[in-house]
Amino acid sequence: MRALLTVIMELYCQKHVSRTKAWLVIIIAGMFLCSQATAQTFQDNSNSDARLRVATPLMAHPSNGPVVPPFSRPEALFTDPFGMTSWLRTRGIALTMDNTNEFTAAISSPTPGHPDYKQGASNAGQMNTALHINWEKVIGLKGFATHTLFTSRYGTTANRMMGDWLAHSSEIYGGGGNVVVHLVTAYGEENLLGGRVSIAGGRLTEMSEFSASSLFCNFQNNGFCGRPKAAIDNQYITSYPAGEWGFRVRGRPSRYIYIQAGVYFAERGIYANSQHRTGFHFNSSNIVGQLAPIELGWEPLLGHQHKLPGHYKIGGQVISAPNPDNYYDAQGQPYALSGRAARTHQQTWSTWFEIDQKLLHHSYSNAEGGLTAMTGIIYNDPRTSLRNYETYVAFVDRGFIRSRPYDSFGVVMTYVKIAPGVSDTDMLDLSMIPAKTAPNHATGVQGHVTVFEANYQIHVMRGVVFAPDFQIYFHPNAQKNLKNVEFIGFKSQIQIL
Repeated sequence: MRALLTVIMELYCQKHVSRTKAWLVIIIAGMFLCSQATAQTFQDNSNSDARLRVATPLMAHPSNGPVVPPFSRPEALFTDPFGMTSWLRTRGIALTMDNTNEFTAAISSPTPGHPDYKQGASNAGQMNTALHINWEKVIGLKGFATHTLFTSRYGTTANRMMGDWLAHSSEIYGGGGNVVVHLVTAYGEENLLGGRVSIAGGRLTEMSEFSASSLFCNFQNNGFCGRPKAAIDNQYITSYPAGEWGFRVRGRPSRYIYIQAGVYFAERGIYANSQHRTGFHFNSSNIVGQLAPIELGWEPLLGHQHKLPGHYKIGGQVISAPNPDNYYDAQGQPYALSGRAARTHQQTWSTWFEIDQKLLHHSYSNAEGGLTAMTGIIYNDPRTSLRNYETYVAFVDRGFIRSRPYDSFGVVMTYVKIAPGVSDTDMLDLSMIPAKTAPNHATGVQGHVTVFEANYQIHVMRGVVFAPDFQIYFHPNAQKNLKNVEFIGFKSQIQIL
């Protein structure tokens, strides 16, 4: 595998080789690696456990006592090395490890007139280690489990070379920095009444459970993978790999309905290396407010044979922490003109409505096989947001080729509208003589951006997935003065344990 990646990267560096040929080499090389095996997809990685627990309806006949839901056991390269995995799991301990790698290269030249922009390629990756412990099996503490997740990240992303700072072409970039060990989450969870009530507290990642789906990371672009980017538009909202102190309660009044709410403590600099490079910085002096999300979800199993799962969710949150206005200063004047600091809002908000529904099931595939459609919208407070709203449409078809029942094809298109105050501030900054530096690395007025992505996930062997990927940015960085940019690359994942 390493040799293959080396050849591909060298190919990109050879100017006499066309980008089209390089793209074909990636696809052919990926198909060359294929072999039949059991199913493995990108949604099965270590950091999906919290999302999977939200997305799993209550069992048909739950008990009335405390219970720890089964830990996920993704298909792995090493199924049960020396019997270690089975020995640990029978004692209530689940250890999973995976490596994800993402490579992107621009196949179009950057917009002329910007000497800092360049046509280049990048690679980013991470190693995840998750530890789940069922304390009922360990010491008899009924219904109680702990979940701890570490990551190690490396690399960079190519979209910034072309002037875009809104949607990373490689999702695995930022947050944890280039660091050997970064603590993502460490929390306890108690499940009562047969799973009807779940209570969690500790170092949590809010967007792993709210506005969340394990399907998002069937793709690579950070505008969608992990969660739609507008869902974490506020500086205090935590998403993988950032964690913060929090408390969450989820109830399931019926088998297919849940409602959850939480309180998370807003911390300054949750994505900044100076405060949270390792994730072990627990200084309470960083806490400046609270976030209070709430979400209602319906998770039906549709179809004649009840094999078409769906997830319908609506939610929102109030953020009580200092946030700057994106246009006005404290005197009600545009801060771009007055030179004064932006007005501070002590409360702001965000909302979301999201759907995914399997439309058909391929009988010759495994339980995950079939065509799934996804859509949604995230709408944020226009006074304090960068992304006023984001909407998306996606399709994932797993196993549509009978001879390749564990492969998957996916397409997604996202549209982001920049908040009016941000656009107006850009206009004022850039109209001055000499022009001032606009926020968000803008070199033009920011308005809207559309990103399209398509990939094909190749199930190489047990625990290994390789996906050639294509992305195109329409108005990178939401600027009309920047030409459209196309990227090709791949995403790979090795589930080790």
